[in-house]
Amino acid sequence: MRRLLVAVALLGMLVMAAFALAPIYHGPLLLQLMAGAAAGSVGVSVAARRLPGWSAAPLSVVGLVGVVLLAMRVSAAAAGVDGSLPALREALRNSIPRLLLALIPIEPQPDTVLLPVILTWLTGLAAAELGVRYHRVLLSYAPPTVLFGAALYLVGPNGRSASWVPLAFAGFAALGLIVSNRPPPAEEDRLTEGQRRTLRLRVGAGAAAGLAAVVALSQLLGPSVAAKVGTSPAEPRNMVTPPQLDSLDESPLVRLSGWALNHDQHLFDVEVTGTDAPPPVRLAVLNDYDGVTWRVGATYRNAGRVVAGKPVLTDPQVRQVFRIADLDGRLLPGIATPEEVNGVRVAVDTTDGTMILSDGLRPGVQYSVISRVHRPDENAMQVADVPNTDAVARHLALPGKVPDSIAQLAQHLGEGVSSPYQKAFAIVGWLSEHYKAVGDAPSGHAYPNVEYFLFGPKQAGGQKGTSEQFAAAFAVLARLMGLPTRLAVGFRVEPGRNEVHGGDAVAWPEVLFNGVWEPFDPMPKADTVQRPTEDDFRPKPPASQPPPETVPAPSGSAASQSPKPTTAPTGDATGQDSSTGVTVAVAGGALLVTLMAFAAAVPLAKRTRRRRRLAQGTPAQRIDAAWAEVLTGLRLAGRPAPPHLTASEVAHYAAAAATARAHSKPRGVATIRSATPPVDDVAALINAVAFAGPQTIRGLPAGPGEEQATRAAVQAVAYVDELRARRGFWRRLRWTLDPRPLFWK
Repeated sequence: MRRLLVAVALLGMLVMAAFALAPIYHGPLLLQLMAGAAAGSVGVSVAARRLPGWSAAPLSVVGLVGVVLLAMRVSAAAAGVDGSLPALREALRNSIPRLLLALIPIEPQPDTVLLPVILTWLTGLAAAELGVRYHRVLLSYAPPTVLFGAALYLVGPNGRSASWVPLAFAGFAALGLIVSNRPPPAEEDRLTEGQRRTLRLRVGAGAAAGLAAVVALSQLLGPSVAAKVGTSPAEPRNMVTPPQLDSLDESPLVRLSGWALNHDQHLFDVEVTGTDAPPPVRLAVLNDYDGVTWRVGATYRNAGRVVAGKPVLTDPQVRQVFRIADLDGRLLPGIATPEEVNGVRVAVDTTDGTMILSDGLRPGVQYSVISRVHRPDENAMQVADVPNTDAVARHLALPGKVPDSIAQLAQHLGEGVSSPYQKAFAIVGWLSEHYKAVGDAPSGHAYPNVEYFLFGPKQAGGQKGTSEQFAAAFAVLARLMGLPTRLAVGFRVEPGRNEVHGGDAVAWPEVLFNGVWEPFDPMPKADTVQRPTEDDFRPKPPASQPPPETVPAPSGSAASQSPKPTTAPTGDATGQDSSTGVTVAVAGGALLVTLMAFAAAVPLAKRTRRRRRLAQGTPAQRIDAAWAEVLTGLRLAGRPAPPHLTASEVAHYAAAAATARAHSKPRGVATIRSATPPVDDVAALINAVAFAGPQTIRGLPAGPGEEQATRAAVQAVAYVDELRARRGFWRRLRWTLDPRPLFWK
């Protein structure tokens, strides 16, 4: 009976360790599996207590294998993932990093439950063997205590206050000590008085030494332990580096211009149920701005199906089913705010809900998302407030020097407006009424780009842009007015249409009101007539540049008393005017000769440089020169290739650039021309040069030869000449006389 009670005490301590770990898991499945493993390991040891000691280990190993297979099957079925033997090996290999990187609450899956189950079984085996078979009860408490401490450490600051768990753990330990206390053996009655005195002396000395050790440890460790009571436990997940993103995924705002040029590119399909007016599908949230680039700035944690511990919003749920086509990268589309993801393993940033797929997107990936769509209350927004704490400092930061004109505009828009919502609405009204939305504006959202968008001359491309410029301008103005702001990048979803293309990509700003991020749309409506910016606001010159001095006009009486002008002097003054005329004539002639020499030298130098680069050197160098000719032509045409595009994407971009130019000519001006020569072969050859290896690219050998170099040169020259020919007279003249290509790298 005593052995059974000791086994019950050990089982209770193991179950309390499971209770200590359960708060960071979703649902009760982990607690059930750990309790079952504890009962199985202790039960095997109790059943084998009369067998030889060497038989306990083989029997326990058989039981452990059965428990592991059962836990694998049950957790895989509950999570809807693969439960095969290959998946078992992968789960065992990645258990520790998955536990430290998993998003809380952790989804009970094979790779997140097998390690706790195995450790519980081994702990129960060691404790039961020591306490039940060998009667070392106090020593048998060491394995459950270590398991309990490890559970508390893994939970860290994510657990909830549960004082009954450690009290119950101590209670089970006390029960085991009480029931294991035995009466003195009968042999003690036959001890002599001296032996009894020696025994009592040894027991008293041991008790005194133990008491002294307890008192010393209390004095040494007591103050430091007491000081930790009010602090937050350490976070073990900080020891592991979470998944990282590349530059395009970290700042997807720069991809909008590329998607706009390839507006027919099929990115993905989505089917939305639960709402009649689908909100935009969000790809990423950009929180940080350094004056040049907006970045995501997220920390991702691996998640199961559940990506939020509790519903952030109380709005109705919306279900989406996605199927990826040509969308690449690692960012995963989904309507905000996501609560559950099925079909793929994702990593999530808990602060804004941005999701990534660690393995990257590829055609055919299919998954579903359950989100809650927030519908703002206009009446509540009128009196909503914005926080101004350290937690939102990143959403108010504007590093560097903001241009004075932008700061003056923000001050102008905020005059007489006290409500934060009215401030945001004033920015929306200003942008939507005074600026024009176009699809071919160059990418850029740094301070100079925003300033040029707001105040640049219309005839030179100012005061018009894509959603990138509208959203970036809104965010900078809002932060200047004290509104916590971030940007979102995503895609519009048309009701009744499942396909999403590059032309559906859009960016929009969001402002934090009463703990909820509210989206705004600063884009002009289709029927909006653009109002001149100069009529409503004109920035003042900077204080460092004083206005030019003006001479006040004389008053009436002063003017009547001023001396009248006299006739021009003669003599020396006339000679001075003659010498001045000669100087002007000589200078004008020298300038004319210089311009003529410039007009002759620049085209000759460019033509000589092209001929030399395309005809001399190795085939690889000549192919490189041909590719440089294509890139130079795009820059001279005013459509430089974005730096993030691959060579194949640049080839499609070049074709689109030429086509767009041809379609943009007024009627009656353009003549019928042949199709623009493609540069696909040049792109394939430059790939072959850059990534030469045993493979072939588009049927070309790894090492291009003379024939390929000649074909690349002919194709590049034909494309650039056709691209130049499609320009007007003045554009062609400027193209010919532009000396910058001689200095471009």
